[in-house]
Amino acid sequence: MTAAQFLERLVGFPTVSRDSNLDLIAFIEAWLDDHGVEHWRVDSDDGAKANLLARIGPEVEGGVVLSGHTDVVPVDGQPWSTDPFTLTDKGDGRLYGRGTCDMKAFIACALAEVPRWVELELDAPIYLAFSYDEEIGCVGAPRMIERLMADHPRPAAVFVGEPTLMEPVVAHKGATNLRTTVTGRASHSSQVNQGVSAIHVAARLVTFIEDVMSDLRAEGRVDEAFNVVHSSLHVGRIQGGTAINIMARECSFEWEIRHLPSDRFEDLFGRVEACAERLQAEMRERAPDAGIHTERLNVTVPALADDNNAEVLSLCRDLVGEAPAGAVAYATEAGQFQRAGLPTVICGPGSISQAHQPDEYLEIAQLEAGSAFMRALGERLEKKEA
Repeated sequence: MTAAQFLERLVGFPTVSRDSNLDLIAFIEAWLDDHGVEHWRVDSDDGAKANLLARIGPEVEGGVVLSGHTDVVPVDGQPWSTDPFTLTDKGDGRLYGRGTCDMKAFIACALAEVPRWVELELDAPIYLAFSYDEEIGCVGAPRMIERLMADHPRPAAVFVGEPTLMEPVVAHKGATNLRTTVTGRASHSSQVNQGVSAIHVAARLVTFIEDVMSDLRAEGRVDEAFNVVHSSLHVGRIQGGTAINIMARECSFEWEIRHLPSDRFEDLFGRVEACAERLQAEMRERAPDAGIHTERLNVTVPALADDNNAEVLSLCRDLVGEAPAGAVAYATEAGQFQRAGLPTVICGPGSISQAHQPDEYLEIAQLEAGSAFMRALGERLEKKEA
């Protein structure tokens, strides 16, 4: 099967994060079985999803890991002009479908190369590391990485195939999703002196969250490698209240912190918590039961730092050609691999500007570039005669 044929099959599995990915995993396992490739599932706690690890080549140190996530974001409410789960070629040099660029093309390019890789006598192994639930906070990869490090010889390099137009990316921000709930005291809206509006308090805290970014810039906590040069804090959803004439008892909002590699999540979150504590003290002067509580919705996805990556970056450039190493604002599983001590670079087909969009597409030329990368990797790892 070609990379395009694999992409067609992979897009056909509607692996939205809220649903299972097991049918897709079983499809890949069958392909690997056909070619005698060893593989191992790493299941989620409920068994509804799974990561997949596979090794091609010798069981020795120094291997290369090809990492990709199998889940995709929803299409609900998006104005698609085609079936998002049917790969569509409109004859314009693009392949349309959910997950084409983010990031099933990278997986398709790797799977299409398996028949050639298994025929090579490799000096070091090629690992396939396909995860679940990346889109909701890189949830699945940590246990897969733990299994990789515990059960296999230490790899020398990791390529995470997020869409970078096949150019190396050596840094990204960390990410944490949070939910803050403000509990006030309800009263008739004509009696504002009797209640505490959770909405009004939440609004003050939301404004403070935005102001933190101005403070960071003023303090010089910036990194010009990123297109958003400071750590970012953003509120994406808010809800509260029951009627226009009732002071709201509860208001909650969901927000995120995307921190630079040079910043710590704990420091930025601490600023917001300090403000919340001040607001809570004011609330309790009028309503002793009032409060503000924040919970994490995911384990913090670590940032990827431009560090300890000279060899993997050199290998990447050998495979794709000379290109400047960049930094991106979005978070990936690359930071999790780096935290485990593995030199990691992000490099994959497609443009991040197409990710999560209606009519998501991949340039056919990018699929071809991803396939060329895979072929070059096999040639690079092939044992050379003395």
